[in-house]
Amino acid sequence: MTVRQLIPLVLAFMVAAGAAHAQAGNSRLKGMASANDALAWQAVGRLDARETGFCTATLITSEIILTAAHCVYAPDTNDLLDPQDLTFRAGLRKGVVAAERGIAQIEAHPGYIPNGEMTLDNIRHDVALLRLSDPIPTSELDPFIVAETARPNGSVSVVSYGLGREDLPSRQDQCQLLAAQQGILMMNCDVTFGSSGAPVFSHHNGRGQIISVISGVGTFDGKRVTYGMSLPSVVDDLKHRMRANAIKPVAEARRIIPGTSRLGGAAGSAKFIRPGGS
Repeated sequence: MTVRQLIPLVLAFMVAAGAAHAQAGNSRLKGMASANDALAWQAVGRLDARETGFCTATLITSEIILTAAHCVYAPDTNDLLDPQDLTFRAGLRKGVVAAERGIAQIEAHPGYIPNGEMTLDNIRHDVALLRLSDPIPTSELDPFIVAETARPNGSVSVVSYGLGREDLPSRQDQCQLLAAQQGILMMNCDVTFGSSGAPVFSHHNGRGQIISVISGVGTFDGKRVTYGMSLPSVVDDLKHRMRANAIKPVAEARRIIPGTSRLGGAAGSAKFIRPGGS
């Protein structure tokens, strides 16, 4: 299969994956049974949505996580979820987390239409960034980097949570990026319910870098394949939107009392250091 064949093949063979979007066989997934196995992947976590289930998400800065856009919409109404209904549990393994945070801000790409249909355009834009309620210091967890490019015909890996392994991360360390065109990636990675939003890693330059997130599945040549998207431009768009829409801190108004050097309501709270001494 050539890269040129990808788009017509996707159009011809794409199938809906149901409410969880990403689902396929998981025979090649390996649960991280030991703490040492999971240690390197603790920046990947479970994103829990109150009453609607969970997806997989990944820390990409100390305060931003990356997931699929369809994970942040209510499946029954297609409304954007309330940030207060979401919780990120980084490195969740057998009930123990490396870090846990609420969500303060959600930015789903405006090109994604939450109608449940897996169109090419929806896959291309099925990305969301979420700002944590409090940053996770890099001394605690090392975020993963979003790769600048994705290499076709190369080995990739996927780390995810899923049905039957809700509190145990699993990794498929060897699957293939089959083709990439016009922002759509097709892979033969195994996924299941909950794997939506899971990071797809390239390992060409040392520590894994994220080249895509899991959006859904389709059928090619009688076999299940997994779809994701190219990330750099989509993530850049979302970062700009996140900055533009960030909640601005409310400045506390202070007034100077005439005839004094005191600030009204905060007398004596400011201390200044004199040159040569305190």
